This record gives sequence, C-alpha cells and structure tokens, in this order.
Amino acid sequence: MELRQIEYFCTVGKLNSFTRAAESLHVAQPSITQGIRKLEEEIGVQLFDRRKKKAVLTVEGQVFLTRMERILADFRQGVQEIQDYKELRKGTVKVGVPPMIESELFPEIFSSFRQSHPGLELIAFEETSSLDSATKLETDELDLAMIILPETSDSLHLLPIMQEQLVLCVPLQHPLREKKAVRFDQLKNENFILLHERAYQHQVVLSKCLRQHFVPNRIFTSNQIKTILGLIANGSGISFLMNMVVKNQPQIGIVPLAEPITFDIGLAWKKDKYLSNASQAFVDFIAQRYRVIPNPAASGK
Repeated sequence: MELRQIEYFCTVGKLNSFTRAAESLHVAQPSITQGIRKLEEEIGVQLFDRRKKKAVLTVEGQVFLTRMERILADFRQGVQEIQDYKELRKGTVKVGVPPMIESELFPEIFSSFRQSHPGLELIAFEETSSLDSATKLETDELDLAMIILPETSDSLHLLPIMQEQLVLCVPLQHPLREKKAVRFDQLKNENFILLHERAYQHQVVLSKCLRQHFVPNRIFTSNQIKTILGLIANGSGISFLMNMVVKNQPQIGIVPLAEPITFDIGLAWKKDKYLSNASQAFVDFIAQRYRVIPNPAASGK
C-alpha cells in the first residue's frame, strides 16, 4: 500500500468522481483508476460500486475512508511539523546550567535567544554542577550544556565563550577585606560556605586547602547562590564565587586570590550526536553572541 494510492482513494471518495479527483490532483484519470484497483486487490475488498455513474463508496469503502482520511491528515500534519522544525518555527532545546552560570549569565542569554527565535522552546535544567551536566550530555538527557569546561574531552565538543575567575567573598567588616590579595594559608581559621560537593568551586577550594595542610571548616553547602550571598553578608562565613556573580553585590566584600583560579565557561555537547536544527540554532546564537567560531565538524550535520 502506497501513500499515493491512499490519497487517490480519499480524493475520489470525497468527490464521488474519478474525473474530478484526477483534475483535483492534476494527474491522468487512468493513473487514479489503476492505483485504486491495486489498492483493492491488495486489501481484498471492493471500495467503490462501479455499477453506478458516480464513484459510490461501498460500506467497506466508507469505513476505510474514515480511517484513511485520518492517516492522510496525520501525514500532512507531520510533514508540516517537520518543515516547522526545519525552518525554526518550532523546536525544543534542553540546556543544562549549573547554579552560578544560571544565576548570572543565563537569564540574559535566554531572553535574547527567545527574541531572535520566538518559535523555539529553550528549557533550562539547573544541575548541581558542571560535571553533572557533562554526564547528562553523554547519556543524552541534555542536548547542550553551559558549563565550566574541562581542558579537553574525548566525548564532548567544547566551545569556550569567556574566561572567569574565582574570588574570595567576605563580610564587609571582615579583616581580610582590606587585603590586596589573599593566600589559602591565611584561611585556616575561617568558616567556609561552599557550593555543593560536586561543584567545581567546592572541589578546587578543597584541593587548595589540602595543599596548605588543612581541611576547611565547611559550615554550610548549598546550590542556592542567594542563600550563600545572604550568609556571607550577615557574617556567617566566607565563600568563593565567580567574579561576575558578586561584582555588583554591595553587601559583599571581594578579595582577589594571590594565586588566581581561572577557568573557561562555554557550551558543550556530545560528539557524534546529531544536533537538531533548534540545538544548532542555539550553538550558532552563542557563537555569534560571543564572537567565537565553533568547529565545523562539531555540528553533527
């Protein structure tokens, strides 16, 4: 059974005429007649009563027409929907975003992307860490992720867009606020407020402390940036956050680190995975926004 035969049958069934159906479909009438005969032979049922001048459906033909019209309508709708996806009138992108990037960088990106691609749905998943986002890329739970990028990856395409650094965040009245720069060995007696244990910030701070032969006194961990900022502001402890997150926070003291901790933020997606047009549109949007050039081989097209 071919789709063309179904189209011939439905058109004849609605117009009650082989001649009018041929005119409507812009094909020769013998093609329609032959197509419907083959359809009848294939299903073993006579669909039209040919003893009458008009193309009158048999009882079986009427039942079959109802079903086939639904199939034909679904097919046409499916073709239209695919065209919508192709022309970016429709589509969904699932993006993983860890807390610090989500709180500061992502809102403006989301708004700008929606303005430039109003037909596309951008769904952000707040992940515990960049590591968790990367893991979900590899298991196909996410299409893309904006994360702190690893130096290299065998399984992910990496598109760096900016460089950031961690800064020490202290209460305004804290003595360390007056320092030009702070070393980790000066923090042995401080109360630490950190992001979740799997977060890049948590792991790198712990590593730096251990190199200075002490375990930080972690009094609180959270993925909520506002909570961490509030605890620092009220004097509960110190923390380490991206400079872009705290540079406009007047209630927080910011102190550079004597040994700067810098990292790349960017977009990542799985290698050897087909990118939908919607996902590719987001990659192109980010590349244009930050004036970077993605690897042509990374699109998956």
